[in-house]
Amino acid sequence: MAARLSSLCLLAALLATSASAKDKKKSSLPDYVLKASTVLVVIEPDAGEPIDQPSANATARENVEKALFEWGRLHPVLDGQESDLVIAVRTGSKMGQPTIKGGPIDNRPGVAQPTDGGIRVGGQQGRPPSGPQNDPQTGPRIGKEAGSPNDTFEVYRGGVRSPLESPPVWRYSAKDCLRAPQVSAVEEFRKTITEAEQAQVSKKP
Repeated sequence: MAARLSSLCLLAALLATSASAKDKKKSSLPDYVLKASTVLVVIEPDAGEPIDQPSANATARENVEKALFEWGRLHPVLDGQESDLVIAVRTGSKMGQPTIKGGPIDNRPGVAQPTDGGIRVGGQQGRPPSGPQNDPQTGPRIGKEAGSPNDTFEVYRGGVRSPLESPPVWRYSAKDCLRAPQVSAVEEFRKTITEAEQAQVSKKP
């Protein structure tokens, strides 16, 4: 009898664990992500530019902006404008790779991006919430990267003070996931939003 009771308790525990994992897998994104219509794309504050590719992060940012623009759900805004979401990007780097940080490397006076539907043109207004590398008083300096070899794509809530100081609500990291023409990080974010919306529909009576 005791052995049977022990077996039943073990089975109940396994079922509870399974249900918990299943619920976690089906958990949706916050409503403010699903309702978002605007997004600001920035470069991670502590990202450095490889000496042999000084515009790597700026190119990754432009790739993400173009992919979002072509998606059509989230409209990229210009630096300094309010947005529902903030996406921070960073290209992968080799361990100990010499990099350049600070100065005007990642700043941009304007935007002129060709897309399938035309050309997106705009100008920078103010400074994005992306950190010290955009401080005009901080000059360029040589350093060494100790980050991941993978590109990273992090989503934060916009419309708040210092959005990048909070944990990202969604994160994706993979080799070359910010590289055009695929920009797989944006594609994975699209899939995640679609799955979250489908989960919401399935919960409705």
